[in-house]
Amino acid sequence: MSPTSQRELGSSGSPIEDELEDAFNRMVDEGTQRLHRSWREVLVTGFFGGTEVAMGVLAYLSVLAATGDQLLAGVAFSIGFLALLLGRSELFTEGFLIPITTVAAKRAGIGQLFAFWSGTLVANLAGGWVLMWLIMLAFPKLHEQTVESAGHFVTAPISAETVALSLLGGMAITLMTRMQHGTDAVFGKIAAAVAGAFLLAGLQMFHSILDSLLIFGALATGQAPFGYLDWLSWFGYVVVGNIIGGLGLVTLLRLLRSKDRIKEERAEAEADGSGD
Repeated sequence: MSPTSQRELGSSGSPIEDELEDAFNRMVDEGTQRLHRSWREVLVTGFFGGTEVAMGVLAYLSVLAATGDQLLAGVAFSIGFLALLLGRSELFTEGFLIPITTVAAKRAGIGQLFAFWSGTLVANLAGGWVLMWLIMLAFPKLHEQTVESAGHFVTAPISAETVALSLLGGMAITLMTRMQHGTDAVFGKIAAAVAGAFLLAGLQMFHSILDSLLIFGALATGQAPFGYLDWLSWFGYVVVGNIIGGLGLVTLLRLLRSKDRIKEERAEAEADGSGD
């Protein structure tokens, strides 16, 4: 079907379907606000994001220690994603689809994107480290499970399997973001958060933030047979894999799907001077 006939058949007059038009507008509106935050706002929302994911890690470890069921523990971890969703905080790996779409639409600049990414990443890790230290202090019975769970990731050698798991981890979290912005229904957003948690934590995909918090918790126990340099070498390739998976397997395809609408948005941004 041609773009012209889509405009005629749809109620929005857009070159893409009405549902995609609504989702596109939500993403650009939200992304514009997020990328124009001050450094203070970026760091605070990122710090909260780290602490909220850590609460999901606490639920994950508690269920895993009590039941030994990895899939059930993955569902329990959804508490962290629900806190992110309802608390409006920020997770680094959620910052692919919406910010990239916003920059492509010329509603923000590349410099703002990299400031947003770097500030959120550092703040996520800092907030998560603090809360995992508190969790290990408060729940010594979880020490053994935390060290075991963290070791699964940090001691894994770079291989085709681990690289694929990091690519899938980036894809899964970005897909969750896409699903949440494809609907206005709160129930739908919650369902997407639970599904994302099941995939990431339940199937033990490699995720740079979630798994780092497990590793930080293990290091806080003083019983881990690995150190921060081991974490750093693991983190280096996993975060790259997450970025490639999130951008290449979801975000770029979504941009291609909305190419004509992005061209229109870019023209509007240039006309009203909102783009950088």
